[in-house]
Amino acid sequence: MSDLQTVQAALDKVTDQLREHAARATSDREVHAKHREDVDQLLAKQSELQAEVQAMAQTVDKLGRGADASANAARTPGEVFTSAQGFEAFAANASGKFKTSVKAAITSGGASAGPLIQPDRIGMILPMDQRLFLRDLLNWGRTTSNAIEYVQELLYTNNAAPVAELATKPESDLTFEMKSAPVATIAHWIKASKQVLADAPMLQSYINGRLMYGLKLKEEQQLLKGSGVGLNLNGIYTQATAYANPGVTVQAETPIDRLRLAMLQVSLSEFDTDGIVLNPIDWAGIELTKTTDNAYLFASPTGQVAPTLWGRPVVATQAMTAKDFLVGAFRMGAQGWDREDANIEVSTEDGQNFVQNSVTIRCEERVGLTVFRPKAFCKGSLTITP
Repeated sequence: MSDLQTVQAALDKVTDQLREHAARATSDREVHAKHREDVDQLLAKQSELQAEVQAMAQTVDKLGRGADASANAARTPGEVFTSAQGFEAFAANASGKFKTSVKAAITSGGASAGPLIQPDRIGMILPMDQRLFLRDLLNWGRTTSNAIEYVQELLYTNNAAPVAELATKPESDLTFEMKSAPVATIAHWIKASKQVLADAPMLQSYINGRLMYGLKLKEEQQLLKGSGVGLNLNGIYTQATAYANPGVTVQAETPIDRLRLAMLQVSLSEFDTDGIVLNPIDWAGIELTKTTDNAYLFASPTGQVAPTLWGRPVVATQAMTAKDFLVGAFRMGAQGWDREDANIEVSTEDGQNFVQNSVTIRCEERVGLTVFRPKAFCKGSLTITP
């Protein structure tokens, strides 16, 4: 018989004696002084034995932790408790106290607390947004009107020259034209259930992000290729000067050569190119250009190099049609104007929103664009014809 079993047997004996005294007290309707003394001694002995049983049970529990851990992980706390050594004797006695360790039995398993643990649900994978850089190439100012009047330079002829004393000085020619650029409102909206937004807060932030992205994408298209008709901006590409080789002979011309010649054309108009706009497909084709020994011409694929060509930043945007290009002096030749910054508003006072418990989420901005000198920009095609 083990030590734990010996102590448990002694505890059982004391419990039986307490039962006898309890029965005698019930039949005699009183407990004599001698009986009270015996009962007090038995209660003290029972408490001592119970503490000893508890300590020994915990010791056995620790020794068996390695063997029992995997079994307990699949059982409920109640199952671990009732299967602990010493519990059967406690249940048979129907008196005293019993305690054992459940050994971290509450787990995330299906048979334990798993059903109570609710996962965080994302609902959708956030798409990667196209980065917009054309706005960054421009200088931006503020306007408080719905239209901007400005002077556009059409022609500059520089006839400056050395002259003799008292001789007539040469006259140069500088022609301007008064222009007016509208401040366009770019906006869109979406309707959503009020309950959905309350129950899934992340959904509103997602909607806001997508609305803002869509707005900026349309702004990108307007700044670049707005037709200037009706409510549209008059885009930079729309007003830019068409490419024409300034007179440089290039052997086996490539798109890279074509862009360099376009930069030269801008330079001859007295401005210096500070940006290049391409379609992402064309820019990828340029980045993949290799030397005759199959080495990448621009950079290693494992490196992180800012997109630049001929020392100028490259803006790769889907707002530009494939095989088209735009180079120019963006900071000097044009300027953007903010009338109302991009913003998002939510309203329940739209149509049947109030009675339908729905909301309207609107995203809008007001912007303008002025191109001071069309010759500061050069547009053309990257298609090389023999």
